[in-house]
Amino acid sequence: MRSLQFLLLLLIPALGSGQTTNKLKLKLAQVASGFTSPVGMACPDDGSMRIFVFEQGGKIYIIKNGQVLKEPFLNISHRLDGLNIAYSEKGLLGMAFHPDYKTNGQFYLYYSSPDNSKGNDHKSTIALYKVNPANPDKAIDEPKVIMEIAQPESNHNGGMLAFGPDGYLYIGTGDGGGANDEHGTIGNGQNLNTLLGKILRIDVDKGTPYKIPEDNPFVGKPDIKPEIWAYGLRNPWRFSFDKVTGKLFCGDVGQNKYEEINIIKKGGNYGWRIMEGYHCFNPKTNCDKTGLLLPIDEYDHDTGISICGGHMYRGKMFPSLHGNYFFGDWSGKVFALKQLADGSWQRSEVIVNENGSNETDGKINSFGEDINGEIYILTQKLFGPKSPTGVLYRIGY
Repeated sequence: MRSLQFLLLLLIPALGSGQTTNKLKLKLAQVASGFTSPVGMACPDDGSMRIFVFEQGGKIYIIKNGQVLKEPFLNISHRLDGLNIAYSEKGLLGMAFHPDYKTNGQFYLYYSSPDNSKGNDHKSTIALYKVNPANPDKAIDEPKVIMEIAQPESNHNGGMLAFGPDGYLYIGTGDGGGANDEHGTIGNGQNLNTLLGKILRIDVDKGTPYKIPEDNPFVGKPDIKPEIWAYGLRNPWRFSFDKVTGKLFCGDVGQNKYEEINIIKKGGNYGWRIMEGYHCFNPKTNCDKTGLLLPIDEYDHDTGISICGGHMYRGKMFPSLHGNYFFGDWSGKVFALKQLADGSWQRSEVIVNENGSNETDGKINSFGEDINGEIYILTQKLFGPKSPTGVLYRIGY
């Protein structure tokens, strides 16, 4: 492991795109490397200060006392649907520790599993796992499946899992894949009778296999899935809760031109496939925007190619960064959003490269947050789910 690089923060006024912007100049600290297509991290609130990095191919590794343990915490590669070696959006995509993990040892995974049903490419599976009570660094490979969602295509699988401040499990799903959400007459994103293209909210502590929270927005309404918390999403790739405000920030990957960041609200319709970002998509002009919630930020494909939601900085190591929402793009670019006095949001480029750019040395797969609120970036240099070029960096140290 390389020695840690210490933070250098410099606020530089700049002018761009007809509006005043800022540039934050940081140095990232490499925490660990050698991961194979790392797509996320999770941290249990058990006092251990461990970081769990999960790989697309199904392995979960623990970083303990600054070192990556040799043996994986869990390997579910045998449960996954086949991954295209060149590029795939399937695999182990999400992990969340139960808020009471210290006492119950429970955590949840979101992964792509085979589905032999006619017309489906695979299915998204959300399953409960438990730690080995005799060894805190080993899990028991005995999943209890709590939800399965049929996927008509191989892509747009969403995959994010996170427990909210309310103790409920939130789940992000894509629109079913292909292009343009050409599923049915209105697309899956707008169809409230499917779980695709949504943020879901369930109570995993009650019911079998779960209970619908009574305050979910569509409870008791006919022909609407009661699990739905918000809809109109194309492929929500990473969302997170602000530790201070409780707001739910979500990156939604665009189709042809625009990437967006949304603040997810109860019952909110975020527009897909009617809109892409702030712009009409289907129809291309004069679309009906009534009732739609627009993003707090968007950028076009001259700036990036595929957004990755991040985290609001609430760490202890660099308090002056508080209130900056760090996120990125698969192209390797890092950004920050900060809310201004008038309620609007200003995007900054986060300069992380010695060449003066806001691009990391690899493609950005995901962001993560540890128990203390420090933020991490997961990258890989080469494409594909079998590429052992993954690196974990920490922002602000």
